[in-house]
Amino acid sequence: MERVFLDGRPFMEQMDRREKVIALGYFDGVHLGHQKVIQTAVKIAEEKGLESAVMTFFPHPSVVLRPDCKRETELTPVNMKATLIEELGVHTVYFVKFDSAFSQLSPQKFVDEYLIQLHAKHIVAGYDFTFGRKAAGNMENIGDYSRSMFSYTVIPKVEQFGAKISTSHIRSLIEKGEMEETADLLGRPYRTSGTVVHGDRRGRTLGFPTANVEEVDPYLIPAYGVYAVRLIAGGKALNGVCSVGLRPTFYSKEEAVKTVEVFVLDFEGDLYDQDVSIDWYKRLRPELKFSSADALVHQMEKDKEETRRYFISK
Repeated sequence: MERVFLDGRPFMEQMDRREKVIALGYFDGVHLGHQKVIQTAVKIAEEKGLESAVMTFFPHPSVVLRPDCKRETELTPVNMKATLIEELGVHTVYFVKFDSAFSQLSPQKFVDEYLIQLHAKHIVAGYDFTFGRKAAGNMENIGDYSRSMFSYTVIPKVEQFGAKISTSHIRSLIEKGEMEETADLLGRPYRTSGTVVHGDRRGRTLGFPTANVEEVDPYLIPAYGVYAVRLIAGGKALNGVCSVGLRPTFYSKEEAVKTVEVFVLDFEGDLYDQDVSIDWYKRLRPELKFSSADALVHQMEKDKEETRRYFISK
């Protein structure tokens, strides 16, 4: 899959001339609702003999439109989003820079300078997708701006358990550590990525050496607590126990720094400096302050066995 970053107006000479079906949306999380939009675009492209494409945006529009309450973390930063979109069979993904100039484009200019110039012959988007200055363009009036150059398909609300699947709802679940419910709406476990870095080696002294994972991209990290996870390293999925938080047994609030540490079950080896991913399956318990290191180790043994039972049952 080709990844194209458009910073400013995409001039014609920069673009390929293949006719396309383009799915539109921000698609943070690439959840089941987003997948419906993208899979529909792929299917229509196959039926029409066209290229399939996705147009998404960076950074989140709130950075420009609502800087006082901008969204600083994401479920799927750019690289993760591109990977998940590629898995859905898309040929090209366009990342359009959302800046002040872009936010001021009229709906007609957005259509003319992006969709038509990219040779869109069919557009697919969710019923609530909007475009253009003050969100004046939408999927009810997009035909008025199309200049009869493309047709379009509107995807209705996708629901599960009687409620709309939305990024906002999924974010609220992750912020509460409800990872099984999150997976139901994503269609997969929630995944974050980072690099294994050197920590204070305290886990090693306790008999629980951990991989300290530092995020490179601005992922939304689940609520403080202990989780059953899988660490993906070197192409292998390794069962583990992940602790997220401030390690209150050893550090005061003033000196504590948030860490994401994974103790990998039945593993011996060196993961330092490796790029890894974490699939978050289940929150086992909240973060707790223990009276001693021995009390913490006793609980960690219980966490380890609970994690082992969890994955045996899956």
